[in-house]
Amino acid sequence: MWIQVRTMDGKISHRIDGLSKLTKIEDLRNMLVEKFKTPANQQRLFYRGKQLEDGHNLFDYSVGLNDIIQMLIKGVDLDLLKTSPSPKPLTEKVNKENKSEPLKNAAVSQNQSLSRYFKIGDLIDAKDPTNGAWFEAKILDIKSTTNNDKQVLQSQKLNDQSKMENVAEKDSKVKDDGLIYKIAFEDYEEFEDPFDLNLQNIRPRARKLVKFEDIKKGDTVMVNYNIEEPTERGFWYDFVVTHMKKGMKQLIGTISFGIDETKLDNCKIIFLDEIFAIEKIAALSGRKSDHNEDIVTRERKPKCSHCKDIPTRKCKICSCHICGGKDVPEKQIICDECDLPYHLWCLKPPLTDIPEEDEWYCPGCKTDETEIVRAGEKLKASKKKAKMASASSSTTRDWGKGMACVGRTKECTIVAPNHFGPIPGVEVGTMWKFRVQVSESGVHRPHVAGIHGREGDGAYSIVLSGGYEDDLDEGDEFKYTGSGGRDLSGNKRCAEQSCDQTLTRMNKALASNCNAPLCKDGAEAKNWRDGKPVRVIRNCKGRKHSKYCPEEGNRYDGIYKVVKYWLQKGKSGYLVWRYLLRRDDPTPAPWTKAGQKRIKELGLTMQYPEGYLESLKEKDVSENTDCKKGKKRQNDGSPQPKKKKKMLYKIPSETEKHIQSDTLNKKLWDECLEVVVEGSQQFLKKVEDVFACICCQDVVFNPVTTICSHNICKSCLERSFKANVFNCPMCRQELDKTCINERNKHLQDALLALFPGYDAGR
Repeated sequence: MWIQVRTMDGKISHRIDGLSKLTKIEDLRNMLVEKFKTPANQQRLFYRGKQLEDGHNLFDYSVGLNDIIQMLIKGVDLDLLKTSPSPKPLTEKVNKENKSEPLKNAAVSQNQSLSRYFKIGDLIDAKDPTNGAWFEAKILDIKSTTNNDKQVLQSQKLNDQSKMENVAEKDSKVKDDGLIYKIAFEDYEEFEDPFDLNLQNIRPRARKLVKFEDIKKGDTVMVNYNIEEPTERGFWYDFVVTHMKKGMKQLIGTISFGIDETKLDNCKIIFLDEIFAIEKIAALSGRKSDHNEDIVTRERKPKCSHCKDIPTRKCKICSCHICGGKDVPEKQIICDECDLPYHLWCLKPPLTDIPEEDEWYCPGCKTDETEIVRAGEKLKASKKKAKMASASSSTTRDWGKGMACVGRTKECTIVAPNHFGPIPGVEVGTMWKFRVQVSESGVHRPHVAGIHGREGDGAYSIVLSGGYEDDLDEGDEFKYTGSGGRDLSGNKRCAEQSCDQTLTRMNKALASNCNAPLCKDGAEAKNWRDGKPVRVIRNCKGRKHSKYCPEEGNRYDGIYKVVKYWLQKGKSGYLVWRYLLRRDDPTPAPWTKAGQKRIKELGLTMQYPEGYLESLKEKDVSENTDCKKGKKRQNDGSPQPKKKKKMLYKIPSETEKHIQSDTLNKKLWDECLEVVVEGSQQFLKKVEDVFACICCQDVVFNPVTTICSHNICKSCLERSFKANVFNCPMCRQELDKTCINERNKHLQDALLALFPGYDAGR
């Protein structure tokens, strides 16, 4: 294994080779002395926010292949420089608090007679400056502004010079009076504290219900609508009627929402018996004495979408998260992390009273104090790693040098883990140096196990590595031995057969692929081609038993089907499950002349982990330098980086037509086509990188090409628009909301041709 070590400023960086997962931190320091010219006692090493302490190994800190460890070189003893941070000035704290209360200090309280239209205590409708909806509110105070504070008020006004769409704004006598109305929203969680608004954002409380039969096309009324979920109750918006069917009772129109009053067309109203007329702003002199008495209470959006605020329904979201009860709310406490409430007596252990601390965390969110590593403390043993066999094993074998121990550095996301059949973009004959790379490609996900599957689903892939003496490989057909029957205790990877195998777990999964009813005595398929496909990978370890296995690394040999399975006594004397698999892949096998020609045309070469060849090259250089009298060591056959040469790979004509049809992404396709000469592997990798969605990080599906030439999944863009974000996620370019319907079909066809089946499950 190898890692990267660099200084905090990034000026010095070295690759450290020949490491194991069990390498001690103090041994790593000694390796860095010569490379960084720094004594071990002056090195402070950090990885993922933790300081590496002596007495532990790389496995304890989960350091993986090609990971970066940062080094801070100590000039003095930093432990002597521990000083408490200086407190922030009081003025900074005051300024910070004042920022959250705009306009509160910008106004001077005046007599309420300053306003011609409202007085203190009036019930009004106030517009939320963020979403443009109207909420029930009450006037607490009326203020006037000074000349110097009018610039502050200007930022509060929303589209003062725009056209006024409601009835009150059509009255030319009603103009902005320069006053600030301090209001309090009724039962609106977004604004629990009083808020300052100007005259254009308030109006008299709606009190008159309008019958559906009295509404005409072009009328402006106030309706209840949910922008994100149109079938649910939402907020109250101004609504311009554009279309209506009185016989079917349909009302369709336009709603203005958001801070910029974006127009949302074709909104269908479902609450037709809750339509209010918009009240005019009238002078106080013409107001009735019972102005605040004839107001109708409006239905609000439920605070809890799960229980719809029904008192008799239990809910673990808005009420106790354990029992769901809504009783005794004063004895419920809310977690400051997950914001879920709990009854005091439902907790384990239960609480007798509300804690006096400012912050309280539920048992699921509370951090175990014993697991926190504070400054100067050594790393504490992980509970998960303490249960591993390696923690209690007395063996002296260094198991940490294997490539399977480094873990995956990436994961296949093109298809789901339970995907049957070929992996899009992985050609028959593709080769990898190590099993962990096969796992990263998604062809066979387990690092060590020979069968990948689920007992109730089937087997997705298997590896032929000659691990069982009963295996017999004949190329297009082979007999495979099931798993189990071996004692692997003590962290062993392999052992002799010590008991009979059973038709459970992976053995049962592989038997489920056979086109026959599952039977405890075995079965044979009536039509073997109708069985579930199995991806087959051959490993170089099986070369000593089979001429069809590769000489180096691992190779994907295509799709096979289970013909039959049966139970028999193996060479070990114990019962084993045997499987006959037969090749069912239209692509020629890699060991045939046609298959080898195709591999050459596609430019399929051995794939190595990132940094592997460079690591071998540096190792050879260091060993050659140590040779006496400057004699260089002869090449031992280890792989050397080769110069790039032109490959014979050519894009299929049908795929090329789709690429040429996608004129919107011509520049991006030209960038991808430049690497065609390097083979199909590099070309597909380039396409996967260039056409990755910025939101989900997968290859774009149902792509929408924006005006700024970025490609985003339609579903990802829909989520963004539902959150009222109408900008490109890549460059923040403003987007038209109608672009969601302009799917780039040419790009989708090209990607499906290059990655067939990648759309499954999406």
